[in-house]
Amino acid sequence: MLARHIGSGIGEAFVATLVAVAVTAVGLVAFSMVQWPAFNSSNVTRALTTVGQVVAAVFLVAAIASTRTRRGTWFARPWVAKVLSWVGISTFVTCTLGMPLAATKLYLFGVSVDQEFRTEYLTRLTDSAALHDMTYADLPPFYPAGWFWIGGRVADVLGMAGWEAFKPYAIGSISVAAVIALVLWSKLIRADWAIAVAASVTALTVAYSSPEAYSSVIVLLLPPALVLGWGALHRPHEGGRGTAGGWGAVLGTGLFLGVAATFYTLYFGVAAFAVGLMGLVAAGLAVRERYAAAHPRLGDTAEDSGPAWRAAISPLARLVVIGVIAGLVALIVWLPILLKALHGVPSRSGSAFHYLPESGAELPLPMAEFSLPGALCLVGLVWLVVRAASSRRAQALGIGVAAIYLWTLLSMAATAAGTTLLSFRLEPVLLVLLGAAGAFGFVEGARAIYQAIGEPSRFRLAAVAVAIAGALAFTQNIPHILAPEITTAYTDTDGNGVRADQRAPSAVAHYGAVDAALTAQTGRPRSDTVVLTADTSFLSFYPYYGFQALTSHYANPLADFAGRAATIEGWSKLKTPGALLDALAASPWRAPDAFLFRNSGDTYTLRLARDVYPNDPNVQRYTVAFPKDLFADPRFTITDIGPFTLVTLRR
Repeated sequence: MLARHIGSGIGEAFVATLVAVAVTAVGLVAFSMVQWPAFNSSNVTRALTTVGQVVAAVFLVAAIASTRTRRGTWFARPWVAKVLSWVGISTFVTCTLGMPLAATKLYLFGVSVDQEFRTEYLTRLTDSAALHDMTYADLPPFYPAGWFWIGGRVADVLGMAGWEAFKPYAIGSISVAAVIALVLWSKLIRADWAIAVAASVTALTVAYSSPEAYSSVIVLLLPPALVLGWGALHRPHEGGRGTAGGWGAVLGTGLFLGVAATFYTLYFGVAAFAVGLMGLVAAGLAVRERYAAAHPRLGDTAEDSGPAWRAAISPLARLVVIGVIAGLVALIVWLPILLKALHGVPSRSGSAFHYLPESGAELPLPMAEFSLPGALCLVGLVWLVVRAASSRRAQALGIGVAAIYLWTLLSMAATAAGTTLLSFRLEPVLLVLLGAAGAFGFVEGARAIYQAIGEPSRFRLAAVAVAIAGALAFTQNIPHILAPEITTAYTDTDGNGVRADQRAPSAVAHYGAVDAALTAQTGRPRSDTVVLTADTSFLSFYPYYGFQALTSHYANPLADFAGRAATIEGWSKLKTPGALLDALAASPWRAPDAFLFRNSGDTYTLRLARDVYPNDPNVQRYTVAFPKDLFADPRFTITDIGPFTLVTLRR
């Protein structure tokens, strides 16, 4: 029975994935066949985005209507509702993200800031299926490779460059995650509610998490996964005595945490923290239940079932099993770096946790904001409190919300120790948890009002109208919420040297010539060449290895970012080409095969970065200048290309 249920869910998720991929592919190809104006200079794509969102809403409303139609017609068949809901969800994601970006090959945020290293990572894993660090040669990856590895394989199969595949893959992966989340919801709650809640969570995720596409996948799945996890750990009907049920939920929760660990470390940590908290709460409730059974009220019969503390064994054992499953899945991407760490010394300076913006110094309270998401979160908060004692869904989501606030407080406290837990990145997670609760609260609240006022015939239709109006009001505003990220996708120069807004491209337009000169002069494949450059976006378009990462916050801890920075400065202070060649030969790391500088008078310059946490901004830029006569040796080949100077070393 368990195997059949799991098999059914996996099969349904597989079919839903095929539908989402098909819808996304058809939509993005159709969008690309028209010469659209740039989003930041026209409202045409914004208007068409709204049309697409309305079409998606029609599919979703039809799916809900199908689930509530009496049996006897083809429209009432379960598969009809399922297909309509999958098409509706994936259409919404594709139109909301794909249409505003239809005139650019770049994804949200272009190749700027964090999107630079993400594109570099996808480019690295498009070039090779092996688990390599995004920047450094001879190191396994520190950032989880799951999302990027899949994307790299997709790009390789399609014959696309990593940077070019980033946009369709990001949109497609969010669509797939959304329909899989819908399938999971449908296995946990009634079908019509599942569609409504999944749609709410998807809209919030697209609005507030989509720029970080690989985290969006986890954000979408987290709410139903927490409900699943609570079902695995809290088994009140077993009275703390048996362990027969819920093992499918144990397996599912463990697999979710394992996948989260292969995709996004922070969200894995938060999800594991929430599930661990659930285990402790479930153990406490089981002990209380066992104690109450052994000490009944006057007139009831006492139940002799052994010491009350033994009731905690079952939920805690399930928690351990979940942890083991998650750990085994996580090792798929974490094993190489763990083995390497046994022989390396992690850097003690600079860290991905060294960032504290203003939002990370305050408790996020979206329910207090005067907006549609704020109102939904407020309804969700009320529902969580009112239903905490009677609804397992409310209990699961409530523990998830509590875990986020506890994590945030711990992050603030960690600042006293010189670090943080990056709690500012948890705002999208909090929004979707409260948003899911808000969807439940709206449905149950509308039903309560309907019953309280005598069940008027038109009230249900009015409630549906209010829900649709609110949903469309929010969703059509999503392009405005994402306007800075969309604009950057048009103002950044892509790997073809083109700016989608048709304005003059940046220095990135010269990267193609740099690449051609580099491969010709070194005679090596890109994946066997190390380049020292401060223009690290070059590595986002071409799979060369870098000698130094963009900042310490994105650097592999085993790479010794601070040591490399000091070494680069030391090289710049040498007096002769021979001394530089000797220093390169003696480098403790694989030395650069080429240097990509900016030309500045009598020097070649690199603009590097150092960690200055706890300051905000947490990065300080500084310039390292190499005298030009340091390369006056026939073993160096010097080529000026636009604003760049390429120096290659003949070994």
